[in-house]
This record gives sequence, structure tokens and C-alpha cells, in this order.
Amino acid sequence: MPPKRKIVRAATSPVRPEGSPARRQRTLDHEADTERKSQDQAEEEEQSGVIQRDFYPPEMSNERCKRYLNGDLPLPIDVLRKALAETKTQREQIQIGDAVVHWFKRDLRQTNNRALERASVKAKSQGVPLVCIFIISPQDYQAHITSAARVDFELRTLEVLKEDLKEKGIPLYVTTIEQRKDVLGHILTKCAEWGAKHLFCNMEYEVDELRREARLVKRGLEKGIAVEVLHDDVVVPPGILRTGAGKHYSVYSPWFRAWTKYVHDHPHVLEPSEPPTRNPDSAVERFREIFSMPLPSAPPNKTLPDAQRDHLSHLWPAGEHEAMLRLERFVEQKLGKYKETRNFPAENSTAMLSVHFSAGTLAARTAVRMALTANKSSSSKDPPNLFGGWVSELAWRDFYKHVLCHWPYVCMSKPFKYEYSDIRWDYHQEKFTRWCEGKTGFPIVDAAMRQLNSMAWMHNRCRMIVASFLAKDLLIDWRLGEKYFMERLIDGDFASNNGGWGFSASTGVDPQPYFRIFNPFLQSEKFDERGEYIRKWVPKLAGVEGKAVHDPYGRGKGKEAEEAGYPRPMVEHKFGRERALERYKEGLGRGTANVGGGVHN
Repeated sequence: MPPKRKIVRAATSPVRPEGSPARRQRTLDHEADTERKSQDQAEEEEQSGVIQRDFYPPEMSNERCKRYLNGDLPLPIDVLRKALAETKTQREQIQIGDAVVHWFKRDLRQTNNRALERASVKAKSQGVPLVCIFIISPQDYQAHITSAARVDFELRTLEVLKEDLKEKGIPLYVTTIEQRKDVLGHILTKCAEWGAKHLFCNMEYEVDELRREARLVKRGLEKGIAVEVLHDDVVVPPGILRTGAGKHYSVYSPWFRAWTKYVHDHPHVLEPSEPPTRNPDSAVERFREIFSMPLPSAPPNKTLPDAQRDHLSHLWPAGEHEAMLRLERFVEQKLGKYKETRNFPAENSTAMLSVHFSAGTLAARTAVRMALTANKSSSSKDPPNLFGGWVSELAWRDFYKHVLCHWPYVCMSKPFKYEYSDIRWDYHQEKFTRWCEGKTGFPIVDAAMRQLNSMAWMHNRCRMIVASFLAKDLLIDWRLGEKYFMERLIDGDFASNNGGWGFSASTGVDPQPYFRIFNPFLQSEKFDERGEYIRKWVPKLAGVEGKAVHDPYGRGKGKEAEEAGYPRPMVEHKFGRERALERYKEGLGRGTANVGGGVHN
């Protein structure tokens, strides 16, 4: 889910003055200047809307980030683990009641759902009905910057799920709770009303959700209800994979090697869970009111216009059946060439399954298992070779959730590299608006942003290009771009979105430092060589011939683009690049020498 927004206050460098008096004075001057800049930037952040002050208090300091990393502050996932461990004996002693409840969240499927299977088995063991619940929380949608497209997809999925469960006599209770603080109380009240003594749900890995589930476990026990929270959204649960020194991985490549070995050595992680079995016949009459309840509408501020809803419904059919059909088609038709074609946005070569992973209509382990089964040439003697290019991409989901759990301050509007907090970002509204609308004068950037605004989705290579352009060429706060993506994406997932933006802004989990700056023109020529993607999404450039389409005012004469009303580039890339290098070095206190060097893609 979207980041937990908190305002950046005056965060000074953790480095203490040392050495000569002159050096100490320079360090002190830098810290004082940094503090002034941070205070100014805090005001700009507040005004820009980066920080959602209705929901979150001032942001933590760099020192507090270090306390999390040093173990001086408990990680939220450890708080939940502790709550489950300390209550385990008491929860196991609770006898089954008149029903068992499963709380759907981002796991909107019957197939291969860990908590749903456990709830069904528990209910069947004593012949009591299974009841399912889903809570629409407008404040959570707002706090997490959930897009209207994503909410619409969830509601359409719930329609499918409700009918599928009804065929098994399983009621799905869906209601809207206006105040997020009332959600847990309402769930426990319904459990008591139905006589349920056991509640199952799958774990979410953002800070708010981990803390919420820890409270639910304890509050449930106070009311005689055993709450069980399971891992389901990942293949390998966070915390299992560690370096030889016992630390958490902060780089993907060694983490992925450990991930592949673990999956190879523990094949049970890919074993599917069984869908729920049919309820006793008496459940239909007992829960007649729930069966007849219509689904609530989307909250007013998350409601799509009818035309847009119809458009997205056509592009993104909802439900787990559609997810499986897409997965099967991809594995059969595209998987073999995925590694060679995945970076080309004009090619229809990607799985287009991210919306289903995000909403939970498809389990990641289902996709991994199917891909590995299709990889007939794999050798079990060499675990890493079992995992092709697509599976490696799927593993990034696990990795970013692993990061979320062990560097929780990324949920609090803080970059993974928290020492980058002092970079001075710009908050130029007109420039940001041009980026949002796809009117920057950089064809590949404009094409990608228009795809996002039309489809509520963007090709992954293009996500990196437009993010690098915003953060590096325009020097606009990357969190504004992260927020805009979440407001528009139908597949919005906080961990993956935050991780991607951190990569592009060089503030995240990435061994490459800040001097990696994408050249939009070079990226365009490399990944959209014939300009098909650009011409599709920027019709005004349809008449520009050859390679001039990548840079109509630079490589071409610009006549066709100008006559069609296509804007000139809003910034000179060379200038933007040099300015970014200067600003990053300034923020890190590294002086201004050698600003022309670095990686230029």
C-alpha cells in the first residue's frame, strides 16, 4: 500500500565534527545550512501535499531510523510475531464456537489462500459454517492513497467472489466503516454476533497493518476470540533469509540467490492451499440477510465516472478466474521469450498480472509454480537455473516486502537511504503538472504518462524512465511522483511502488549510487526503436518519420511536431543531469567536484 506520509523536519547529518578546527567549523556550517534547508523544504512539502497530515504525525528523524536498524526500537513485524507467540497457548485453548470467520483483505480469491484454507478446515472439523468478511474503509483508502481504479477493481472482484462463495453456501459480509479506528471493533462485534471464536486473516506488511493485527490478536483474546494471522502474500516470508553474518539483505542479487535456494530446498512453500469446502445447508437460512445484501458503493472520493469504469472493466476484467486465464495464456504463449522482450513497451510481451497480484486474485506462488513447471529444461542440480527471467521479476515482490518489514521507516515517507533526506527537491507545480499530463516534450516520457492516465497502468521499463526524469531531470520530490502513481495505478502496491521510485531516485535499495541518470532520448531509442509506442500514445507525433520521433526538436527539424502542437522539451537533459549531480552531492555534503562524471544511460 501507499507510504505512510510524515513530514520531514530538520534532519542533520549524523556525522560529528572531528579533525582540525577549520574542518570542524566547515562541518558545523554544513549542518546548520542543512537544517535551514530542511526547514524550508518541510514547509514546501507541507504545501505540496506530499505529507498527509490528517493521518500521520511529523516524520521520524535520521536518529530514529538508526534506532530501528540497531535494534533499539522493535520492528512492527516483530511486535506482531511477539503478540502471536505470547498468546499462542491461550488461543489454542479456545474451543470452536458456532462459526469460523475469514477476513478478506488483499487476498480476494478462494484458490491457494492460506488463511481461508485454515478457516475452512477449522469450520469443517466441527461442522460449523464459515463466514467471510470484507471491510471497505474510506479513511484507509485515503491514508494509503489507493486509486479509484484500484477500489473499483476490488469491488468488481468482490461481486465475483460473493457469487462464487454463495454457490458453496458461504456468506460474504461486506460493509463500509467510515472511521478506520472502528474497523477492528466492528469485526470483533460481528464475530461475537455470529458466535465465532476463531478469526483468520492473511498478513499485510506495511507498518500500520502490522501494528493493527498485533492489536487485533490481543483484543480478540480479551473477548475470547482466537485470531490467527498467516503469511500468504509472499513466497518466502520476511525474516527467513539472512546473510552469513545473520543480517537482513539490502541488495537484491544475493537475496535472490538465497531465495532460489530456499525455494528449491523447501518446495512446500509452493504447495497450493485448497479452496474452502461447502458450508452446511443450514448456513443459507441462517445467514440469509448477508446473502441478500448488495455490495456497498465505492466511497464518493474513490468513485469512477461511468465511462471510465466501463473502459477499465474492459481492460481489466476482475476476479480470480480471469487471473488464472491470463496466467495460463502468458505461460503458454509468452513466457519463453519474456527475458528478451520484457523491456520493450510496444511489444505485448508482459504478463499484465500485476493488478491480480496486488488485489490478491492470484497468489504469487501459483505463478511461480506454474512457470517452473513449464520450464521443462530446468536442472534440479543447480537451483538458480530453475528460475527464469519472469520468476526473478516475481521475486522482486517478495524482496520489497522484505525491505518493508526490516526497514519500516520507508513506510513513513523516509527514503531507504535516510542520509538522502537532506537533498533539496523542487516543488514547481506547473512542471509537475506537465509531467502528470504527459506534456514534457520528451516523447517517451509523455507516451508513458498518457498510458498511465488512460489505462491506470504503465509498462515497467517506462515506470523507471518517467520516475528518473521527474527526480533527476526536473529535481521534483520523488515522493510526489510516488503519490501520483498510487493515485492512478490499478495495480498500486506500496512496497513495489516505493521500491521502484527509490531505485529511480537513487534513494532506495540499490547498489548503484545517485549518479545513475537515465537519458530519456537514449532510453527511447533503445527500447522503442521504431517509435511504435510513442506514436500510439502521442498521436501528434504520428507524422514524424524515422528516429526523429524520439527527439523531434533535436534530431529532426521539429516542423511536424511544432505544427501538430507538440511541446518543446521543458528542460535540457544535459543541464538537468548536471544540476541533479550537484544537488545530490550538496545534500550528501560531498562538495561539487566532478559533477560531470557518472553513469549516463
